[in-house]
Amino acid sequence: MNNTIKYTDEDLEFGEIMEDFLPSPEELVLKSIKVKIPLELTEKKFSFLKEEASKKNIPYQNLIELIIDEYFAQN
Repeated sequence: MNNTIKYTDEDLEFGEIMEDFLPSPEELVLKSIKVKIPLELTEKKFSFLKEEASKKNIPYQNLIELIIDEYFAQN
């Protein structure tokens, strides 16, 4: 199958100009620096977290982070 491009000399139509909706660089939130820590869990707790994370289709590390974030939000 040969897909050739056909060029024309027609005038280009420009789309509608939109107003700037992006935040200014000063308003952008930079990504937090993450620190890796060793964490020991029982096999039962680890299996539970992996199972719950797979139900939500996220990595278990992200689930642990969400749990910690929720803890800090409550205190």
